[in-house]
Amino acid sequence: MTMAQSGRDRRTLLVVEDDPGLLRQLEWCFDGCHVVTAAARPAALDAVRRHAPGVVLLDLGLPPDATGVSEGLACLGELLALAPFAKVIVMTGNGEMDSAVRAIGLGAWDFHGKPADPQVLRLLVDRAFHVAGLEAEHRERQEARVPGPIAGVVAVSDAMLALCRKIEKVAGADVSALLLGESGTGKELLARALHRLGPRGAGRFVAINCAAIPETLLESELFGYEKGAFTGAAKTTPGKIELADRGTLFLDEVGDMAPALQAKLLRFLQERVVERVGGRVEIPVDVRVVCATNQDLEALIQQGRFRSDLYYRIGEVTLRVPPLRERTACIPVIAQWLLRTFASELSRPRLSFRADALQALESYAWPGNVRELENRVKTAVIMSEGNWISAEDLDLPGGSEPSRPLDLRDVRRRAERTAVRQALALADGNMGRAAELLGITRPTLYDLLPKLGLVREELRAADEAVAQDPRA
Repeated sequence: MTMAQSGRDRRTLLVVEDDPGLLRQLEWCFDGCHVVTAAARPAALDAVRRHAPGVVLLDLGLPPDATGVSEGLACLGELLALAPFAKVIVMTGNGEMDSAVRAIGLGAWDFHGKPADPQVLRLLVDRAFHVAGLEAEHRERQEARVPGPIAGVVAVSDAMLALCRKIEKVAGADVSALLLGESGTGKELLARALHRLGPRGAGRFVAINCAAIPETLLESELFGYEKGAFTGAAKTTPGKIELADRGTLFLDEVGDMAPALQAKLLRFLQERVVERVGGRVEIPVDVRVVCATNQDLEALIQQGRFRSDLYYRIGEVTLRVPPLRERTACIPVIAQWLLRTFASELSRPRLSFRADALQALESYAWPGNVRELENRVKTAVIMSEGNWISAEDLDLPGGSEPSRPLDLRDVRRRAERTAVRQALALADGNMGRAAELLGITRPTLYDLLPKLGLVREELRAADEAVAQDPRA
């Protein structure tokens, strides 16, 4: 195990001090921590990037202004820009209360006068680590909450909220449903929600991808086969339709089904009985059928590749799943949830997105939809250094061209929406901190939200955060 790895297991403390003697004393004082040291601003910033310390002890008198505080205050600002959740304790000479107050105003968590008292410093550092840990747990709980009326489905955009309301209504009606949407939009997740919320929720959910199984095998997979029906049929085997009895059968990529098999599926949907391959007995099956495809079935009907009577039979209710580019409000929320999931799996629980990463996530067109977003976030968790994910870690291609004419007011409004959403994400829903990041007052931020159409999305999450954090 490397020193950096062992530091993640222990509390990481960065000490920024140009006096070698005091530096050694402080290292000895905090031997229970993983202590990282730096003697000047560049080294301190590099240490933050590499080690992501939870607490920083910062001497304001740094070279080249060792007798003043300008270099130390500049270092403080850059440290907090890199690690906004770190607790910085500044150390100043006795009688420099004005400098300590300025540091607190810039975001320092506490201060301690020189000469340093090891016992008092240990108490301050222990308390700082304790508070930092509580705040990190709170952020993880907030980010783990995936908003939306359906468990597991992120729905903060109007389009997804409307779709979830339809899912809830359709789930209670025992009708066939057809989910239309691009690959990677989460059609199977929604199909499982239809099953779980409906009267058959206690039964089995059986899924089969019609495009992944050769045409010659798909019939036996769906309808089963009798012993000796073909070479290799050593025993009687029920098909997926039978296995889904009293539950839900999910046919993914149904648009790829061969015409001959379409006819047999249509007969089952009409009669609700199956005949196994090589069999003569009709077996009644009570099952709900949910289908999905990324193809234009109406166009396939015009081309003679899909039966119109089957289309109307499987689509008693048709639900269209919007692509990710049409629900941009969901992108940062999904990304945060994916980050927490993968960071936990890969033992990097303190990872967070930088502002440039959130900007890149919202600017990208996501042709691969949620599946592509999942892959990008997982790769970034693996490739990132320290506790921050940058736009570079996401490795996204260049942004696409705008799809509509530019309008200055529209561009400005979209830019303001993006900035406010990013600030709320970085501030973990805390309205006070988000306002500080934006350089405006908290009342101004509250007034701005409804003007940008963000009341339903961000204000609800912010109010939850305020309720849990009285400092908001």
